[in-house]
Amino acid sequence: MAEPITVADDGSLVVPDEPIVPFIEGDGTGVDIWPATRLVLDAAAARHGRRVGWTEVLAGGKAHDECGEWLPTETVEAFRRYRVGIKGPLTTPVGGGIRSLNVALRQILDLYVCLRPVRWFTGVPSPVRHPEKVDMVVFRENTEDVYAGLELAQGSPEAKKLIDYLADELGWAVRPDSGLGLKPISITGSKRLQRAALTYAVNRGRRSVTLVHKGNIMKFTEGAFKAWGYELVAEEFADVAVGWDDCGGEPGDKVLVKDVIADAFLQQILTRPDEYDVIATTNLNGDYISDALAAQVGGIGIAPGANINSVTGHGIFEATHGTAPRYAGQDKVNPGSLLLSGVLMFEHLGWQDAADDIVAALEATIAERIVTYDFARLMDGATEVKTSEFAAAVVDRL
Repeated sequence: MAEPITVADDGSLVVPDEPIVPFIEGDGTGVDIWPATRLVLDAAAARHGRRVGWTEVLAGGKAHDECGEWLPTETVEAFRRYRVGIKGPLTTPVGGGIRSLNVALRQILDLYVCLRPVRWFTGVPSPVRHPEKVDMVVFRENTEDVYAGLELAQGSPEAKKLIDYLADELGWAVRPDSGLGLKPISITGSKRLQRAALTYAVNRGRRSVTLVHKGNIMKFTEGAFKAWGYELVAEEFADVAVGWDDCGGEPGDKVLVKDVIADAFLQQILTRPDEYDVIATTNLNGDYISDALAAQVGGIGIAPGANINSVTGHGIFEATHGTAPRYAGQDKVNPGSLLLSGVLMFEHLGWQDAADDIVAALEATIAERIVTYDFARLMDGATEVKTSEFAAAVVDRL
């Protein structure tokens, strides 16, 4: 019988053999990729004597059609109560109201870590010569920065009031026809994100954590993010991690912590990606970086994503691509992004054995050139299959 996930006194998740897990099918191609993903997740769990107690919740277009709301309160409460869930791509409402359902869920549930592992699977078409050198895990801060949504429209009374205040109180000359946005970067938000990245690196035996920032220009926001990261290493991780300046780039058996300017980083992931491992960065930078890295290993169609609160254990695992409505219902698109997000979910639950099985089976399927149309058109000798057939092929190789 399915049971809720609970939390132990030490903050760790207590996961039954059949946890209740809410899911959002998703809009557009969600009708194709969710059933395929569920087939593989169920098969992998069953191999180890477990089951998932799936319970559907609504958001996006399906929710709006059925109950007139884009993000029903019941859906948010289900994710809050059951702690772990998974979702397909969602339509962003046009016009007023919620600007992004994905951002709304992250902010409401305080899912401050956007986790985006990026690696290459043998055989996946790539635009770079050595995609196998890309093996990074991006920790993107999920609640602050310009994505906090603190904006004022050009020409609005509120914008004029703020522009006047900035001129009168700070002497800042802002053009009167400007729209305005705030970029909050806090010690709290920065250090908890960096703490999650450092903990991950230590626990997973990763080599380094790189703080990616634009502190050369934005000294009191992104520059502070960098400084707070090194401060955290000294305060809480000195026994297992060391900053570059304190070891000359020779960390011994500790995790090396270094930093790089964002634009230099975007060059170096093309020229020497094997120098980078775990990445900790701010919200906007993380958005650019994670998609740029995904392009090097085959695109966001096979890039997983997770939104996690490392303190409470809450996590929503999601496809990182859009809804692609013109392909909806055609049983055609690649389910890889959502499937690998399911792998992250299993890892979060502590089901590492089932997660490893899926990755191995996915690798074997792609290596045999059994792929959906997006990869088939770029590969010689590929066998093009439908979404559901690709999932069945992965299950056969579990």
